[in-house]
Amino acid sequence: MSHVFPRHTKVRPPVVSHGDGAYIVDDNGKQYLDACGGAAVSCLGHSDPAVTEAIRSQIDSIAYAHTGFFTSPPAEALADKLIELAPGSLDRVYFVSGGSEAMEAALKLARQYFVEIGQPQRKHVIARWQSYHGNTLGALAAGGNRWRRAQFEPLLVEMAHIDPCFAYRGQAEGESEFDYGQRVANQLEDEIQRLGPDSVAAFLAEPVVGATLGAVPAVEGYFKRIREICDRYGVLLILDEVMCGMGRTGTLFACDQEGISPDILSVAKGLGAGYQPIGAMLCTNKIYDAIEQGSGMFQHGHTYIGHPTACAAGTAVLTRLVDDGLVERVAPLGESLQERLEARFGQHPHIGDIRGRGLFRGLELVRNRETKIPFEPAHKLHAKVKKAAMDEGLMCYPMGGTVDGQTGDHVLLAPPFILEDAQLDEIVDKLDRAVSSALTEIGAA
Repeated sequence: MSHVFPRHTKVRPPVVSHGDGAYIVDDNGKQYLDACGGAAVSCLGHSDPAVTEAIRSQIDSIAYAHTGFFTSPPAEALADKLIELAPGSLDRVYFVSGGSEAMEAALKLARQYFVEIGQPQRKHVIARWQSYHGNTLGALAAGGNRWRRAQFEPLLVEMAHIDPCFAYRGQAEGESEFDYGQRVANQLEDEIQRLGPDSVAAFLAEPVVGATLGAVPAVEGYFKRIREICDRYGVLLILDEVMCGMGRTGTLFACDQEGISPDILSVAKGLGAGYQPIGAMLCTNKIYDAIEQGSGMFQHGHTYIGHPTACAAGTAVLTRLVDDGLVERVAPLGESLQERLEARFGQHPHIGDIRGRGLFRGLELVRNRETKIPFEPAHKLHAKVKKAAMDEGLMCYPMGGTVDGQTGDHVLLAPPFILEDAQLDEIVDKLDRAVSSALTEIGAA
C-alpha cells in the first residue's frame, strides 16, 4: 500500500528505476522512450553528466541559502547568462521553483509596477481562452483551460479572456492566415476598450500554446499586432514560455521567432531540464527601476527562490543548450520529426492537424477530417492513447478538451534535444500503434 497521493487515484503508475539518455526505465526493466519530456521538461534526457556534476559540486559547497540573507554565485551566474541571451530590454531575473510560481510572480509584479508608478487603477489582466498558465490560483485564473478552472471558479480572481490564435479551428473560409491573426489580435483592443483603457495592467499569452491546445503557434503578424496594441494603451505584455521556451521551439526564447520582446517573461521546465526544480521570471529594467526607486521591495517571495543548487543546475543546462549547441539541433530535428509525422499520419482519417515548431509538435485527433468534428468526450480517447503508448514503451502527452475545454483530443510531443534519427522513427512507429489501438478500443479504427 502506498501513502503517496497520486495524480489519479484510479491509475497505478509503474515505478521508475533510472534514466538512460532519452529513455526512462521502470523497476521491471522496461524502457520508455520519453517523447514528451515528462511535460516538456527533460530537454537533455535523463543522464547528462555535466548537469549532475554541477549539482554534486554545488551541494559540496552549500546546498541552500535563504535569499533574505544571501545571494549566491550560481544565482548571479545564471541571471547573467539569461540576460545576456534574453530578447529586448529584459534586464532582471527573479528565480522561483517552477512554472506556476513564475507566472504568479509575473502577475504580481505587473500589479505592483502600476501601484509604484502611481496608476493603481490598473487592475485588469487579459489572457486567452484555451491557454494554460499554471495551477496555483492566480495562474489558474489567468489560464483559459475551462476544465482545469471549473471546480475552482469560486476561488478564482476575475480576469478577462479573448479568443486564442488557433487557425485550424478559428480561421474562416476564404480568410487569409494573416487576416485571421489580425482579427483575433484586435480582440485585445476591443477588450481593453470594454474594460477601460486606463484600467488594464497586462496581457498574457503563450507564444506557442502547449498543454491545452497541443503545440499551436500563432500565425505570422499576430504577436506584432498584440505588441502594438499593448504599447498604444500602456499595457504590459507578459509572455509565458514555461513550456515553449528554453530552445523547445528552435530558438532559446520562443518569442524570438515572432520578432517581438515582452515586458515580463516566464520560463521554467527546460531551464532545469528536470534535474532540479527551477523557474524564472524576467522583467525589463523599466519595471525593475520602478520598484527600486519606489518602495524598494517586490512584495512577494517563496522559501526556495534563488536556490543555489537549482541555479547551479540551471547554469549547467543553459551551457549545454547554448554553448554546446543543443538548441541548434532542435529546428532540424523538429523538421525531420514533422516530415515523419506527415508521412505516417498526413492522410490518416482521424488525424486532423499536425502542427508545431521545433521539437514541440501536436497531432489533433478528429472523428472526421473533412468536417473537423471531434470525438465525443465520453470516449476519453486521449487517455486511451496515453495508456496504449505506455504499453508500447512510449511516453507522449495526450490531452482532452482541445476544442473548447470539453471536446477534442490531441497528442503533444516534446522529446529531448539529444535524439538520434532512429529514435524519431521509434516515436512515430510506437505512436502509430498506440493511436490505432486506442481507436480500435472505441470502435473507430
